[in-house]
Amino acid sequence: MPSYWLCKTEPSVYSIADLRRDGVTGWECIRNYQARNFMRDSMSPGDRVLIYHSNAEPTGVAGVAEVVGEARADPTQFDPKSEYHDPKSTRTAPRWMMRDLKFVECFTQVVELEELRAAAALQSMVALQKGNRLSVTPVTAAEFAAVLQLAKSSKGRKR
Repeated sequence: MPSYWLCKTEPSVYSIADLRRDGVTGWECIRNYQARNFMRDSMSPGDRVLIYHSNAEPTGVAGVAEVVGEARADPTQFDPKSEYHDPKSTRTAPRWMMRDLKFVECFTQVVELEELRAAAALQSMVALQKGNRLSVTPVTAAEFAAVLQLAKSSKGRKR
């Protein structure tokens, strides 16, 4: 049985439209241990992922992806030219991991943060809790279904 996740991205850096164009991408540059642990230890191929546009106008869920393949070392940690370089990480003992995500669906309209917060079914959603800044968070099957339902009826702005 698949698990469900929410991954945040800034659309000015990488958007759901970019994922649609690319088909599959490595979800890299995660530099939070808890988010890394979710990706490394808990995500599995076939899991579904809500793609959330943060630091955008509007902010909200823009579409769906699927986890493909196993966790692997994030190559940006080894690149001294990358802002995500980690000199303490080695190829034999990488500190930072990533997952590949495959495009599934782009919503016609972003399900905006206000809509998410107003939905009774999403009141316990980890990503919506005050102070939560994790870029990768678990989502329950019921929350995932509720977001999909909101996407079908969303009054959000067209992208």
